[in-house]
Amino acid sequence: MVLLAVGLLHGYLWFRLVRSTTDRGRWRRRLTWLTVLLAVLPVLAVVLRGQLPLDAAAPLSWVGFSWLGIALYAFLSLLALEPVRAVGNALIRRRGRARTAVPAPVAAGAPVPSPEEDAAPAPADEDLPDRSRRLFLARGLAVTAGVVALGTAGTGAYFAGSAPVVRRVPVTLPRLSPALDGLRIVTFSDAHLSATYGGRRFERLVEIVNAQRPDVVAIVGDLVDDTVEELREDVAPLGDLVSEQGVFFVTGNHEYFTDTRAWLRHLPTLGVEVLRNERVPIVRGGASFDLAGIDDRVAAASGVPGHGADLDAALDGRDDATPVVLLAHQPFMVDQAARAGVDLQLSGHTHGGQLWPFDYAVRLDQPAVEGLSRHGDTQLYVTAGAGAWGPPMRIGARPEVTVVELRSPGR
Repeated sequence: MVLLAVGLLHGYLWFRLVRSTTDRGRWRRRLTWLTVLLAVLPVLAVVLRGQLPLDAAAPLSWVGFSWLGIALYAFLSLLALEPVRAVGNALIRRRGRARTAVPAPVAAGAPVPSPEEDAAPAPADEDLPDRSRRLFLARGLAVTAGVVALGTAGTGAYFAGSAPVVRRVPVTLPRLSPALDGLRIVTFSDAHLSATYGGRRFERLVEIVNAQRPDVVAIVGDLVDDTVEELREDVAPLGDLVSEQGVFFVTGNHEYFTDTRAWLRHLPTLGVEVLRNERVPIVRGGASFDLAGIDDRVAAASGVPGHGADLDAALDGRDDATPVVLLAHQPFMVDQAARAGVDLQLSGHTHGGQLWPFDYAVRLDQPAVEGLSRHGDTQLYVTAGAGAWGPPMRIGARPEVTVVELRSPGR
């Protein structure tokens, strides 16, 4: 599906940016081969991720995925300009027909053409003005789309590289004790530590989390996109997280694209407790709530023995009077959480859409893209994520760290 999408995207770009703007010849051939090369780069970046050392993968990932973002917005710009192209070409054809419909004046003494000569097709040279106008229109639209695509992609790269915004979200839980009122769960997801994200940017993320003075830190999946050996230094700042009640993690789908078990052994050495279909009590002032965490939705199909989302196991034997906050990477799990009586689910996965208008496509698979929503008696908060996957850009979805402040009903 990915190969088909990339192929169709670049086929359309070739048709509008190369074939429509050039004549047959050397330049068209050169631009065609350039289009093929650019189409191959993001595919290679995906296929070779995890097989190349991080230092070697970084240039390929940056170039390939950055081009993919530019290509996406060039495609959308050209698509939006299709009506302009259609109207412009229609006017050019109308002008051409009007020109050929008016017979040229016959000079005095010139022989009158026979009916056969009059019906003969016009010389090819007479089509040159129309051809020139069509090329001018196509090139003008191509330049316009290119400027829009580069401007949009550049803006997206700037926002993706900027410091995450801090969103403060008060959430009232009907069964929460007043003793727990104001407890802060600082959550983030989708860091996607990889060839294109890590180093100082991840250190900054940890500093922002610590600045919120968290009672609980919840990392809701898709933390890494490579092996422990490659990302050991990049993930090390997790050891600097400071939290009253602990730092907790649940797997996302991307944890199952790499050496899952190695990561689940490594994270506890950094002070991160992995919740796998289990729960822990969060206690303050003699009151408590249950913090539960489940494996990602794709875990059962990943081939990792013993992995799979099991909410029943996580909630087995709990006190029904005690509130439950569930960590589940994908918002999709909220229907099951609502049936199980979960009070609040914290999720990520969607990146807030990451690149508008992909948020509309995300809604086809997930019940929410970002923010707080209610599903029956269960509330769901979806964080927009801290990093990016694929194009290192964000349009319409700033990276974020979320402070979920629990409120008791009497507040």
